[in-house]
Amino acid sequence: MPTFSPAPHFIDPVPNPGDEPYFEAAARGVVAIKTCQACGRTHHYPRAICPFCWSADVVWTDAQGTGVIYTFSVTRRGAAAPYCIAYVTLDEGPTLMTQIVDTDLDNVRIGQRVQARFARCENGTMIPVFAPCEPDHAAKGNA
Repeated sequence: MPTFSPAPHFIDPVPNPGDEPYFEAAARGVVAIKTCQACGRTHHYPRAICPFCWSADVVWTDAQGTGVIYTFSVTRRGAAAPYCIAYVTLDEGPTLMTQIVDTDLDNVRIGQRVQARFARCENGTMIPVFAPCEPDHAAKGNA
């Protein structure tokens, strides 16, 4: 029997100073990441300096919003269960923690291609979540 998450309920994120562009991009339907102008590497979570070369010459860039599931866990007990937390490695390189939505959770797999969707939190803040790229004909839309 397929396992679908109920309509997800997302609590409000607590932004750090300087994270505003990340949430502004999500409101536009874009996943934003930081790119170092000195070494050219991308990173997430947002930081004021590059974690690779320590340069402060970092800028916000728009990611494609696609990637692969690096690892995941399906929670089947609790008030909001079932739901799937995953680490998704974006095509640009950084890995971020997120939720997998709009699919049968029994079909989620490591290495599966996913694309960004955006979910509204309690206060209206938009956050990126991800859904499989290939169609899941039994899935219900719920993000």
